Amino acid sequence: MSRKILAALGSVVLALSMAACSGDGAGGGGNDSDKPGDLTIGVSMPTQTSERWIADGNSVKEKLEAKGYKVDLQYAGDDIPTQSQQVDQMITRGADVLIIAAIDGTALSGQLQAAADAKIPVIAYDRLIRDSPNVDFYVSFDNFKVGVAQATALLVGLGLQTKDGGKGEATGPFNIELFAGSLDDNNAHFFFNGAMETLKPFIDAGTLKVKSGQTKIDQVAILRWQQEGAQKRMEDLLTSSYNDGSKVAGVLSPYDGLSRGIITALQNAGYSGDMPVVTGQDAEIASVKLINDGVQSSTIFKDTRLLAEQAVVAGESFLQDKTPQANDTETYNNGVKVVPSYLLPVQTVFKDDIKPVLIDSGYFTAEEVAAGQAKG
Repeated sequence: MSRKILAALGSVVLALSMAACSGDGAGGGGNDSDKPGDLTIGVSMPTQTSERWIADGNSVKEKLEAKGYKVDLQYAGDDIPTQSQQVDQMITRGADVLIIAAIDGTALSGQLQAAADAKIPVIAYDRLIRDSPNVDFYVSFDNFKVGVAQATALLVGLGLQTKDGGKGEATGPFNIELFAGSLDDNNAHFFFNGAMETLKPFIDAGTLKVKSGQTKIDQVAILRWQQEGAQKRMEDLLTSSYNDGSKVAGVLSPYDGLSRGIITALQNAGYSGDMPVVTGQDAEIASVKLINDGVQSSTIFKDTRLLAEQAVVAGESFLQDKTPQANDTETYNNGVKVVPSYLLPVQTVFKDDIKPVLIDSGYFTAEEVAAGQAKG
């Protein structure tokens, strides 16, 4: 009898030991017994200098906290070492999932390896993280189509096309200049490629002329998407290529912050009532006011509320040991693997789209648009 009791006790001890050894450790994506309040999601955003990223960070945090999760939200001030350190700290503190919008898409390989070692799933948020096998999911917009939409908005603004895709009444030729985002941001390449594929037939036909001759992305890129960098480049273009009295008719700009820098340079050079067509992206409130005032031509609206919601859906799937639903498993190769992705649609906003798209949806109020400043 005593041997039977000892054997039974031994079995219990062994079972308890095995259960202890099978725990998730640091991170690990949680398990079915975890409650939301026991789980932490690390959210790493690149900067607070852009209205867009502040909105993204707040949206993700609010939606996760509404479900009861703990959120460690950090902004890196557009400094790569700071973001690396912040992600390291999230891993050390035992984050269960990481949501990362990278400053430099190639700079976080070490952190992602540490996350993989700790079994922490990584979601790349809007900016694809490159050169690492440890990116588990990607949530973004269809960035190639964003570029197509920007170029199409330029053509519509110039009168070469109509909004419904028909042929416009204008014939050209028009002088245009091209801008791209930061080369270390994977999205910048998708935007530019989509735009150039759309503009190329018009450039080849001579309907559009890039007077500076600068048509390659490494010639037109603006480091860190900085407004000041765009203003300086536009000033240089006006001095070097438009000192003969010719005028710029349109500027392809991939981001509202760059657009405002470009517009400042144009205004300082004497452009006023008859402004060139300037595109944009992100529907930042200052640029929406410029569109409403007839200064900037258009922007691309990417609803950060929907993107944040999709990041939360993907994060919850990982926490429940499920695979997030992807709607694209072919496009986004990060140099090591194709990252399963969920892509959201975008909308082009001209002046007459501000009310139905931005105000009626509750993204901005009419008062915010008039003031050019969002409340809170």
